[in-house]
Amino acid sequence: MTGPVIVSAVLDRLKPYWLHAYLLTYTPLLLLADSRITALWQQWALGLLTFALLYLAALKAPKEQRMQVWICVGVATGFEIFGSLIWGVYRYRLHNVPLFVPPGHGLVYLFGLLAARTPVVMKYGRRVGRVILASAGVWAVAGLTVLPIITGRVDLQGALCLPVFAWFVLRSPRWPLFAAIFIATGELEIFGTSFGNWFWLPVAPWTHIPSGNPPSVIAGGYCVIDASVLLVMRGAFALRSQLPWRVRTLTGAPQAQEA
Repeated sequence: MTGPVIVSAVLDRLKPYWLHAYLLTYTPLLLLADSRITALWQQWALGLLTFALLYLAALKAPKEQRMQVWICVGVATGFEIFGSLIWGVYRYRLHNVPLFVPPGHGLVYLFGLLAARTPVVMKYGRRVGRVILASAGVWAVAGLTVLPIITGRVDLQGALCLPVFAWFVLRSPRWPLFAAIFIATGELEIFGTSFGNWFWLPVAPWTHIPSGNPPSVIAGGYCVIDASVLLVMRGAFALRSQLPWRVRTLTGAPQAQEA
């Protein structure tokens, strides 16, 4: 094989992953930019840019998945307000919830949703999930043993998320979503805490559970977010099915056929 042929063959094999690679590249660039800004309007501009990127990226997903992505944006924003502004288990450097965070959650969720159609998942199946779960386990154990020597923090909070994450990866039919989200959130948390975009408190308020910066398997929190998204979708469909015929016609809800 000649050089151009080899390059072409490699690019063809990587083509199904281009959107995942794009999102993984955008994340550290976004966080680097946010770490350098000094004015709130600049952070809003990053937020609008991220919303635009999410809109364009979501067009690559089926309609039902696009709906899940945007519901995730709303649900995750609620969790952000609680986790950062009320509970205070982590805090952003400007003491707010940056505008790019809600669409950022949508990008992470979209990253996970699209993972099920990638060739590696279709070829190797749950073996992919087990490899990622093993990686999560290594990180969680390291957070209790090796990393405290380096960071001075015992990461019990991350380790407590591991059983939840493991259950969903091993038992849920949506396991590719959670396995892929571990990759996306791992990158997000490592860069975000390294650049100083946010930091996790050494000991969580209320629970007094020690935490790493970042916690190891915080991707387990997306199991709760995903369950919330599905509950919202189920509630929305149930509500639309109860609407009068004329209202269902206007909203686009499915109509029952006459006998």
